[in-house]
Amino acid sequence: MAIRNVFEHVFELTASIENLEVEDLKRELASDEEVLLLDLREIQELINKGTIPGAKHAPRGMLEFWADPASPYGRDFFAENKRTIVYCAGGGRSVYAVKALEEMGYTNVAHLASGFGGWEAAGEPIHDFAATSRWGRRDPEQT
Repeated sequence: MAIRNVFEHVFELTASIENLEVEDLKRELASDEEVLLLDLREIQELINKGTIPGAKHAPRGMLEFWADPASPYGRDFFAENKRTIVYCAGGGRSVYAVKALEEMGYTNVAHLASGFGGWEAAGEPIHDFAATSRWGRRDPEQT
């Protein structure tokens, strides 16, 4: 059996989930509805590039553990019916995250299709995560 191409798989899965553009996300964040916005990127990505204001950090590798209320790692900002929007750098990890949350029983989940990169390219506000984090920036030239 051949290894499945991850980019083709992400593309196929996008047809079965709710995909938001930057303008859609802005409308939802400006609405009166409570929205849980989750940044799935690794901590170093947040430190280096910042995050969308108001987003909670939930690294993709811990998402299911944090989203499970019965897990010892569970986070109280998750709620089964709360509008939840996830994003990563470019929209790939977030597709898998939407599917995982839906499989867990979350019912109102979408992702930012263009990811943080699309938000940044649109010139939208970015929160300097490193300014308030205990983690510091690392020189990209260092290993």
